[in-house]
Amino acid sequence: MTTVLVTGPIGGGKSTACRYLQALGWPVYDCDSRCKRLYETVPGLKGRIEAELGIPFSNLREVFGDAQKLEKLESIVYPLLVRDIESWKQSLDSPLAFVESALAGEKPQFDGLYDKVLLITAPLEQRMERNPYARQRDSLQSFRRVKPDRTIRNVSTVEALERKIVNYLKTIS
Repeated sequence: MTTVLVTGPIGGGKSTACRYLQALGWPVYDCDSRCKRLYETVPGLKGRIEAELGIPFSNLREVFGDAQKLEKLESIVYPLLVRDIESWKQSLDSPLAFVESALAGEKPQFDGLYDKVLLITAPLEQRMERNPYARQRDSLQSFRRVKPDRTIRNVSTVEALERKIVNYLKTIS
């Protein structure tokens, strides 16, 4: 099975692209929603996070302004997320699968979980129209380590993005 990491900055269009891939019948693992599911389903995880970070779980957003706390949170959660991705991949009967994540390409913990990288991006102005947090979150995202096999500039309509996805699929399936 070929696994493609779909990554890019907030508001770039990766979620839109992944919803389209799912509509076409391809399996997609959404790291954000699966991570939230882990918080709810892994016994003791929220308590461990609270104890090790020294903040209530309801204030978890605070860690994004504190590099040490963010690193600690990642050291707790990423191993669980990696195992969850591995388990998900093993459950599939598909020649192709997609993992959606803005951060996985920059984190060595996720190396080896994907074979190809699809970077979906757009100019900041367009990304801010799509998501008002784009400028704020840009400081938390870096794509220096990412070596995309293909980059899609999502600068037009959803239909144009979908055509680019179809063209991309022709090159890998």
